[in-house]
Formats: sequence, C-alpha cells, structure tokens
Amino acid sequence: MRATDVIAKKRDGYELSGSEIRFMVDGLLSGEVADYQMAAWLMAVLLRGMTDRETHDLTRAMVESGEVLDLSDLAPVVVDKHSTGGVGDKTTLVVAPLVAAAGLPVAKMSGRGLGYSGGTLDKLEAIPGYDVNLDRERFMACVREHGIVVSGQTADLAPADGLLYALRDVTATVPSMPLIASSIMSKKLAAGADALVLDVKVGRGAFMETPEEARELAELMVRIGEAAGKRVTALLSDMSQPLGCAVGNALETREAIETLHGKGPQDFSQHCARVAGEMLYLGELADSPEAGARRADAMLADGTARQKFTEWISAQGGDPRVAEDLSLLPQAPLVRSLPAPIAGYLAAMDARTVGLTAVELGAGRQKKGEAIDLSVGIVVRKKVGDPIAQGEPLLEIHARDEATAEAAARRLHEGIEIADAAPQPPPHLWGVVRSRDQG
Repeated sequence: MRATDVIAKKRDGYELSGSEIRFMVDGLLSGEVADYQMAAWLMAVLLRGMTDRETHDLTRAMVESGEVLDLSDLAPVVVDKHSTGGVGDKTTLVVAPLVAAAGLPVAKMSGRGLGYSGGTLDKLEAIPGYDVNLDRERFMACVREHGIVVSGQTADLAPADGLLYALRDVTATVPSMPLIASSIMSKKLAAGADALVLDVKVGRGAFMETPEEARELAELMVRIGEAAGKRVTALLSDMSQPLGCAVGNALETREAIETLHGKGPQDFSQHCARVAGEMLYLGELADSPEAGARRADAMLADGTARQKFTEWISAQGGDPRVAEDLSLLPQAPLVRSLPAPIAGYLAAMDARTVGLTAVELGAGRQKKGEAIDLSVGIVVRKKVGDPIAQGEPLLEIHARDEATAEAAARRLHEGIEIADAAPQPPPHLWGVVRSRDQG
C-alpha cells in the first residue's frame, strides 16, 4: 500500500477502507507516511468528507495508536468534558475543579490552541510552574489523590491524534467535521472516561457557524460515543461573540480565577454551571442537569470550587498563590482602550475577528510549534445588546508594543457593529443532543 494511492483515492471522492485509514495513521507514527503526505490527505478529507464508517474507523485507529486508560478503580463513573473550540472559552479552568470538588473525578486531556481557537494547555501554562506534560503514572496519581488532572496528551495516549492535531493547525484543515469529531472522540475514548459532556460551539467564532452544522457534528460525536459504550451529552452553545470577556491566555486564566471567586462575567458563570450540571448528572451525583447546575452555583458561591482549584494547581507543580494573587500571571507591557466611535447599542462583537486579532497580537500560533505570548490578548467591555455612550471603551487591547496594538485596533473595528436600537442578544444555548440511553 502506498500513501500516494490513498491520498489520490480520497482526493477523487472514493470511500477509504478501514485498512487504508489505519495505514495512514500508523504510517504517520512510524515515519512511513511523511508530514507533507499526511497534510495532503487531510486536505483531501476536508474537501471530500468522510462517511460515518470512515470516521468511526479513523477514530478507532487513533485510539488504538496508543494505550487506553482504565479508570474503573477510581469511581463508579468518571466523566470528562470537551469543547469544540471557541473564542474566550476558558470553561475547563472553572468546571474541572467545580466538578471534582463535588466528588466526581475529572481526568482530562486537553490541547493547544487551534487556529483562532484558544487552547486550555496554553492558558494553564500562564500559571507559573504548572506542568502540562504528565506521564501516565503522574496522570493517574493526580486523579487518584486529588480527583482532578488536566494534562496534555501523553506519548502513550492517542499519539496519532497529537501529530494530526498539530498538522491541522498549520495546514488550513481545521474546519472538517470528520477530523474534528475523530480528534475529539479519540482523545476522550483513550482517556478512559465513562461519560462525556461535549460543548459544541455555534457561530462566527466557532468551526461550526450554523446551528444545523453544530447539530450534525454533535450527533456524529454522540454516535461515536454510543458505539464505544459511552453516555454522551452535547450542548450547542453560542459563539457569535466571545464567551465571557477575556481572550488571550493569561487574561482568560485571570477571568477563570475571578469566576471561582464569584466575580466572573454572567454569561461565562452561567455556562460553567450548565456544563458542570450536565457532568454531575451523567456522574449520578445529581437527579437532573438542572439540579446539577444549582449545586454548581452553590459551590462557586461558597468557595469550595476555588479550594479545589488551588489543590489541583499545586498538585501539577503550579504556584497555588495565583488563586489569590493575580499579579503572578503574565501581564502585557501595553494596555490600550478602543473607544466607541458613536453612541447606540452593541449589535455585534464578531468572535472570529476578535480571535484572529488575538492570534496576530501573539496569543496564538501561525506556524507549527511556534512560541506564543501568554500575556497579550483582548478584554471585551460590552456584550451584544448593551447600551454604549460615544467614547466609552468597547474593549481593551493588551499588546507587546504600539505597532501591534494599532494593527489590532484597526482590525477589531471591522468586527464591531453599533445600532440605533437594542438588538436581541443571541441565545446562550441552541439545543442539546443526548445519547439514546438518556432519552
């Protein structure tokens, strides 16, 4: 079998066999398939798509490229969560300690930023000393001793996906439904959780721009999970504007900590409670998702989740003082406000424009393996529907110098719309997809 033949077959729109898909995945790991060949194959998949059977085969090949964790001795049910990626989505930093504090173990493998979508690992690395590179033994020890771990993919767990993930980021092959679904689900299945909550983003700041696309992706991932014997819930949540206010690694980490202190933006705090509520329900610690969300709200209010956050950060080598002293996080040397040119109401704060601008500031990668600036980013000061006075700050630009701040200001103006009348804010939730055993 030759890689060029498999690439050509998918390029021409034919369905690949399971053995052909496995050949490409295994060949990438062994070096028989070169990076540039896999990049060509990824582009063919993006353009031609995959059937459900091909997507299942790709997911299984990536899962079986490494070890699968067995977490059955940790708790009756272990629940994981995953976001399909968005702008300002720092949900894991709040939800993981929140759910763990309730007594439900969280064993999570996260990723780096992908395109304009920020990565959980990059945000956690803004915390001095935090170690995202745990081997299997430390990964398991953190869950067993503290009930929580958030780490990068180990060399043993879904290693093929780690290579594909990095390639997709720099070859314009991120927005492919089969590649997104197989990437997410291979990590989740390899990590060994019994149940999974998927946060599928919808809108301009997401890879799925319409509710129809998001539901299609959600249903595909739920089917993959069902086939593997997992209970899965997918929330379709809005990403037409940034989630919360902060966009950028240290800025988002700051906002997550503020949320754990009960001082987070309303939309972000509500979203964290909703995701945590679903996890507690699947973990059989709440009678319904709504009851789980109420419990999550109470644990945010009484400081229980913040205490678990401190324990978690310390367990993975981070400086636990960051939970009380935000000055320990990286800070950009220049902060510049962007004033409103006219009065009115905010009609749009385009999440994609904000995300791409954050990347240009240095908060994301434009080449594989590129270093990022953890301190830079954007803080949104107004949400859709808010009244605006002329000259009032719409957002803050956190930059390394005047030149990048000025370029960011010019680009951000393109994503802002101000109307004479108050618009209807987008719904926070566009729908829910559940595996069949949940009804």
